[in-house]
Amino acid sequence: MPIDSPWNSPTLMCMPPGRAGGGVFPTETVLPLEAEAYALTRESEIWRVTVKHAGEVLYSGRGPVVLVESPAPL
Repeated sequence: MPIDSPWNSPTLMCMPPGRAGGGVFPTETVLPLEAEAYALTRESEIWRVTVKHAGEVLYSGRGPVVLVESPAPL
């Protein structure tokens, strides 16, 4: 379901804190498709989040990375 729906609980991509800003809290990015539309892979220390139907890489970097459905609509 696209994020345009007023009752949609979006997918969140949760990543570790950024090193550059000295962050301590994980980063959460809202993704527009349901969690099943994304592929999460890990090769050694590199984690990738890819849109399955398009092959577009949304994230490639250090992990861990977790895809979760938001418990509430945003």
